Amino acid sequence: MQCLFCSIVEGSSPANIIYEDEHCLSFMDILPMTPGHALVIPKRHARDIFELSEEDASHVIQACQKVAQIIRSRLEPLGINLVNNNGASADQSQFHFHVHVIPRYGRDRLLHPWERSYGDPNQIRSIAEILRGERELPRPE
Repeated sequence: MQCLFCSIVEGSSPANIIYEDEHCLSFMDILPMTPGHALVIPKRHARDIFELSEEDASHVIQACQKVAQIIRSRLEPLGINLVNNNGASADQSQFHFHVHVIPRYGRDRLLHPWERSYGDPNQIRSIAEILRGERELPRPE
């Protein structure tokens, strides 16, 4: 089965396109979180951020900025969220890399799916050391 977003790029599936350039396409989300919720995708297929080329990543973020500016100037939201999910466990439902551009309005009642709290400083430091390559991830024996 062909990727839905690739078929939108090809023009064989309908979409309400709001921005297009040589590398990217932006269209309205059919399941909007708020009015004006749009998606930005690279035209070249990449399943997720791990398959996305550096070149396409650069083009996508530039397109996100342009789409956010269009939304801000024409819909006048109070803020905008950029959201990207990678992998089924991160709630990715379409496996073609995409960024949600979600306008925020005063009382839109849109909440983040997680609660924030301060982390353990020792754990944060330890994870930073692993990410910098200073030590290995502990493995169960």
